[in-house]
Amino acid sequence: MVSSNEERKALARQFQNWAALKTGTAFAIMRHALAPGVGDPANFNVADCSTQRNLSGDGRRQAIKIGNRFRESGIANAEVYTSAWCRCRDTAELLKLGKVRHLGAIGSFFREPEQAEAQTDALKSWLSAYRSSAPLLLVTHYVNIAALTGVYPRSGEIVVVQRLSGGRLKIMGSL
Repeated sequence: MVSSNEERKALARQFQNWAALKTGTAFAIMRHALAPGVGDPANFNVADCSTQRNLSGDGRRQAIKIGNRFRESGIANAEVYTSAWCRCRDTAELLKLGKVRHLGAIGSFFREPEQAEAQTDALKSWLSAYRSSAPLLLVTHYVNIAALTGVYPRSGEIVVVQRLSGGRLKIMGSL
């Protein structure tokens, strides 16, 4: 049983996370919504959604619900970047938080784990150079989030990350 004091602390952390996202003092990195299975089929082609693992109906509803949650928390517009994979692009579009842009540094390296370090370093460099006070949301994959943050997210989970000096990152929590 969760005590009321623990519940208050959890609510306070969530409020702080949403406030940090709203003011641009932290960014959100989100795993795409529900897409049944693991990885992609053998005939996978990033340019052809019919060859990929895609969002289920539940995943599409989940993405819409998450977009609504952003708006209810005071974030109606954000800078949204996504992986080229259809399940990430579809998630980002269904959130309806703003123009969706492609960012190569958050493409999946699930099939090429030897790319993890170089790609994560590229993302860290991009984040260090990124300048905007607008809310920032990256829609990507499990492997990318785990490599960057050490957090192993569920489908649709949002990890809130604060950028610190020297390219360091601080995990504030999950939404």
